[in-house]
Amino acid sequence: QTLRNVSSNLQTTESRISTGQRVATASDNAAYWSIATSMRADNAALSAVSDSLGLSAATVDTEYTALTSVVGDNTGGLTKLQSLLVEAKTAGIDRTKIQADITQIQQQMKGTAGAATFNGVNWLSTTTATPATFDLVSSFSRVGGTPTIGSITLTISNYSLYTSSTSGILDKVSGGASVNTIDISTLTDSAADQTTLNGYIAQVTSAINSVASAAANLGAVKNRISTNTDFVKSLMDSVSRGVGQLVDADMNQESTRLSALQVQQQLGVQALSIANSSSQSILSLFR
Repeated sequence: QTLRNVSSNLQTTESRISTGQRVATASDNAAYWSIATSMRADNAALSAVSDSLGLSAATVDTEYTALTSVVGDNTGGLTKLQSLLVEAKTAGIDRTKIQADITQIQQQMKGTAGAATFNGVNWLSTTTATPATFDLVSSFSRVGGTPTIGSITLTISNYSLYTSSTSGILDKVSGGASVNTIDISTLTDSAADQTTLNGYIAQVTSAINSVASAAANLGAVKNRISTNTDFVKSLMDSVSRGVGQLVDADMNQESTRLSALQVQQQLGVQALSIANSSSQSILSLFR
């Protein structure tokens, strides 16, 4: 019986060492096994959230990069367009040549918006098939048996520069033209044309403010996604540690127990051998 008990304990210890867990099956500890199984499932969901955040970050970064390019600087974009229109206010200047530059900027901005696509998603150049809102999965939590999925909801119209219905920031017509269709090649130094130029300048200035606001909003979303990504990874590590505290075996303790049980098993075999030999000695007396 002693040898059987030692062998049973030895088998249990060997199982813990080979699996690294003291609760590997429900029969080991039903409550802890159930909790650990649920938490592992939650961790798998958190891993999916982490992947989704990575995809969301890439999408937002693509759109943000395009928006900042459209805002531009003194070499291109809306900023350069505004300076060209101000320059066109100068009396006697050749506005045809300025319009050549304006046309190139207009084409460049439209091309930038059209190229701002990641995984088939484009928020800057939209069509009727583009959804009105876009949800970015940001978190997962479970209270009892009720899971909750958190998301960041973006309104696409806030970022649309060009739309199929010409209602975007750069293709919406105001004062007879949109930023995308401004043409000053036929304007003169007359008071009426100067007023038209003033309207164009105001229109471009408004567009700069709108695009900069959209870029700032996406910048804030980028920061939020980055923070959520770090939190989800930390949370996954925390859950893994918690599961480990419930079911993982103490390898130092188990290895020590293994050595002790192996010695006990050897001694048990020797004791059984001695007992058998003692009975054989008694039988020899009857010969």
